[in-house]
Amino acid sequence: MSKESIFPQDGADKDELLEKMEAMRDGDAHWRNGRTWSLVYFAGDDHYEFLKKAHNTFFSENGLNPMAFQSLKQMEAEVVRMTAEMLNGDEQSVGTMTSGGTESILMAVKAARERFKKKRMVPGGTPEIVAPRTIHVAFEKAAHYFGLKMRYAPVGPDYRVDVEKLKKLVGRNTAMIAASAPQYVQGMIDPIEEIGAIAEKEDLPFHVDACFGGFFLPWMEEVGYDLPLFDFRVPGVTSISADVHKYGYSAKGASVVVYRNMEYLKYQFFVSTDWPGGIYASPSMPGTRPGGPIAAAWAAMKAIGKSGYVDLTRKTMEAVEVLKEGILDIDGLTILGSEHGPVVCVASDDDDIDIYAVVDQLHEKNWHLDRQQNPNSFHLSVMANHVETAPEFLEDLREAVEVVRRDPSLKSEGQAAMYGMIARIPFRGAVKFSVQKIMEGMYGPAGTVPDLADMGGEDEDLLFQLMDRYGDQAMELLDRIEESKEALVKKLPWVR
Repeated sequence: MSKESIFPQDGADKDELLEKMEAMRDGDAHWRNGRTWSLVYFAGDDHYEFLKKAHNTFFSENGLNPMAFQSLKQMEAEVVRMTAEMLNGDEQSVGTMTSGGTESILMAVKAARERFKKKRMVPGGTPEIVAPRTIHVAFEKAAHYFGLKMRYAPVGPDYRVDVEKLKKLVGRNTAMIAASAPQYVQGMIDPIEEIGAIAEKEDLPFHVDACFGGFFLPWMEEVGYDLPLFDFRVPGVTSISADVHKYGYSAKGASVVVYRNMEYLKYQFFVSTDWPGGIYASPSMPGTRPGGPIAAAWAAMKAIGKSGYVDLTRKTMEAVEVLKEGILDIDGLTILGSEHGPVVCVASDDDDIDIYAVVDQLHEKNWHLDRQQNPNSFHLSVMANHVETAPEFLEDLREAVEVVRRDPSLKSEGQAAMYGMIARIPFRGAVKFSVQKIMEGMYGPAGTVPDLADMGGEDEDLLFQLMDRYGDQAMELLDRIEESKEALVKKLPWVR
């Protein structure tokens, strides 16, 4: 029995397709009207229209070959140079553009691993990344991809890393130290100067993840805020990542990883000389490097300029202060960290207030914001256009808290703290397993998110039955089975 194809036999009308695409956006987050607190960074309609033109001027060009498209190479070089200047680099600073913060971090970790293999490799040793527990999960992703091990240091009550405990984790297998400026969750800059001194003494690469704050903190200082040092002014800092598509207000797909000098960047490159297709050299992860994001990043930085960034930052911080004052005036709410940048992290200090239930109420009013965990909270990435919407948000937030207070049973059942997403997780003892099933559904043939709570009947997977009924106990049993299997494979490799 043949399956119905969604691939059209003949091409559809282009105008109809564009209309359909616009209709498909109706259910998306409403970011242009200031009701979205992450994911999209908006500097106004005029800038948005300008970015589209800049991006589309180079949307077919390919930065893979800088000889063929010298315009893109020039724009990338100028973006890197402007970013290095902004972060107090010098004439030796070098770097590349990437597709986003995760790729920038991947590249910094890859470079550190290659340097470790050449300079510090201990026979039988696994290279390690030493970082705060609050470091962006992209480092764990990089470690997973490139065969490194994460070693996490705890943070103190101020949500900054405990430097002494971090120092104790540094050893002969350390390939890199990393820290945040600021960390995304509570908006705090780690003690970069103290960590830099450790890295310099041990001759270790020290990467500052400023993906979120790299295009904000320098202008925040210009506005007059007193911040801890976070950039190349700290001698031990060897690389920094900063996203142009966040507070650089560029089109999506643009970040920069900057190194203090070529001694570190050279480990990022990939070169192959034996492929029948010819010598292949790549500065970063992709082969094809889309020209649109490079052009839009260059255009955004040139069009906004230093004074424009300072003005946007001043307006953003006005919104931050309004939000902080309003939130602290609501009984039952408190703010975690949120001292170093455009982040406001909100939690509950009242046992009768489930902060996730509060977020549920806000989502019903078409506010899009992210849940966080350990501790439970929600996150606001504030932008200049939130100056207009902050009063309405605070009014709706106050009402949401009162709704939850009046009905303590109104809990946010199943709404997990997933970065950039909301997901119904019915099995509290099997979050990782449940998320795996969600991902399989989203990226499977049907492309839909399964409702795990509705899975049932005779065909229900036995594992789901175990999870639903026994929760943590079932997970502990499965973990022991997996550990036993791993131990057995070590002794009897053919058991795989």
